[in-house]
Order: sequence, then structure tokens, then C-alpha cells
Amino acid sequence: MSRILVTGGSGRLGRSVVDGLARAGHHVISVDRDAVPAAQLPAGAVQHTADLLAPGEALRLMQDATPDAVIHLAAIAVPFSAPEDVIFSTNTRLAFAVLSAATEAGVPKIVTASSPTVLGYGSPAGWLPDAFPLDEETTPKPWNAYALSKLIAEQTMQMFAAAQGDRIRYAAFRPCFVISPEEWEGAPTQQGHTLAERLADPALAAPALFNYVDARDVADFLELLLQKMDAIPNGQTFFVGAADALATEPLAELIPRFLPGSAGLAASLTGTSPSFSVDKARKLLGWEPTRTWRTELRNPAPSRLNDEAPAAFAAAGTGPKEAP
Repeated sequence: MSRILVTGGSGRLGRSVVDGLARAGHHVISVDRDAVPAAQLPAGAVQHTADLLAPGEALRLMQDATPDAVIHLAAIAVPFSAPEDVIFSTNTRLAFAVLSAATEAGVPKIVTASSPTVLGYGSPAGWLPDAFPLDEETTPKPWNAYALSKLIAEQTMQMFAAAQGDRIRYAAFRPCFVISPEEWEGAPTQQGHTLAERLADPALAAPALFNYVDARDVADFLELLLQKMDAIPNGQTFFVGAADALATEPLAELIPRFLPGSAGLAASLTGTSPSFSVDKARKLLGWEPTRTWRTELRNPAPSRLNDEAPAAFAAAGTGPKEAP
């Protein structure tokens, strides 16, 4: 059992990460400005409220908690949800504060969250990648403060890895559009609409290139990453996404409708293929996403990708059910 400190543990992703790590047998210390009700904390987890930007606070927490690993999730999580300068300052300062404090405290494993938005899709000036699917070799071209702040978080991680060598292990991960367990049951997503609406109207998911990931799969990825960090090259960055697209039509047909000039690039995204590849996590870690909208969504709309979808949904038990 490891002691794992998770910043942003009360957030949409953080709650599932805390729960997943605790269920895996770790002692989890959740740190956030806001606390969740004590009854919602899983066994094996504790929480502390703190302002990680207050001078010395992050280091004090690291020294008091003496964790074996730190997972940094705390940040302003939605682009344009605050003034651009506030998003940039808050997210970059948080990343530096937490990673530098964990490094100074000698925490052996340090992981920071990034975002697929670092690639720059959705730019009002236009954007096309070199190829699909997108992966860790795709050139980042951030065009807003949120995306830039996440790229700087990755570079902050790499800076510390370069300075520390293999004495401390570092990594970053880019989770796709995070779906929390309650959202499969109909709760609004961070964009305000439901997942059923997102599937029914491709224009809602198109800005994110139809990417998504179940928050519990992210927790599973992080638990495996922490196990394998000593055995992989230091300072790695990973995409973490579902094995399919959040769409009822092939992306080879959908993406060109919303991304002018992409028909040739997207031609390989047939069937249920997603726009983001997680092959690096498969190869280096042996991780595989296990949850899709086809197995998790309550009352999903039939997909023309599978003429037998309604029967498959029924067999998978995706009708009315208890919240996971």
C-alpha cells in the first residue's frame, strides 16, 4: 500500500481518482480548496482543505503527509471559464508550486495532469494536424491560456526530470473529455448538456474531436502508471482516452463536416476509431481503457455503427440501473 497525495481531489476527475486509488488499497490524501462531504470519502482516504498557492503551503503539506507519490490535478479545469490571465497564472503557478514542493520534499513519484487541448484544435485561425489519429508526437499548437498553461505544466515536469535524473520519477498525462460516473446517468457534463445530447447532436462533441474518457479509467491508468514508473523512461507524457469515439457515426465521415480540409487526414478513422491514440500507454504500461459509452450510458441512442446496438445495450445492462 502506498501513500498517495492527490491535489484537486474534490473535482470531477479527482473524486474518481481518489475513489479508485483507495479501492486499490492505497492510503489517499485528497487536497483541495473545497471539501466533499465526509460520507462521500472512500475508506482509506482523508482530505485536507488548503490554498496551494499560499506561500509555503504546498511544501508544508508534502512534509506533513510524507507521500510515496503525488498526482497533481488541481487547476482551473475549463477553458474561458475565467479571464485568460487568471487561468494562465493560476494553472502555471499551481503546477510549479506542487511539483517543486514535491521535489523538494523528496517524493519519489510525481505526476501532473495536462490536456489534449495543448494540440490546438478549435483555433479560430484554423487548425489541421499532420495526421490522424493524434498522439504524443503531434505538434502542440496551443491558442488559448488554458491550453498554454497545460503545455507549461508538462514542460515544468520535464524541467524537474532533467534536473533530478532518475532520483525522482516524473510523468504527465492528457485525459480526454472526462466523464464522471453520474454523467452516465444523465447529470450535465462540464459543458452544460448531457451525454445523450452530445451523442444526438455531433456539433456538441465536434469541438473536442469527439474524444472522451471515463473518469474511472483515468484512475485505473494512474494506479498502473505509479506501478510502472520505475520501469519506463523518465518524464513521459501520455494521452488517456476511451477506445472509441463519442459518436454514432465514423469519424471519417463526421470530422470533415466540422474541420474543413480534413477529409484525407480523417479517412483512416473508420468504424468506431477515436481521433486520439492511446497506443503509447498500451505499449509502455499495458493499460487499456475498459469503459465506453456503449457499456456505460443509461438509455443510449442506437448507433448506426452497429445494427444490433439495441440488443447489445440490453445485454450489457445499460438500461435503468443504480449509480456506480
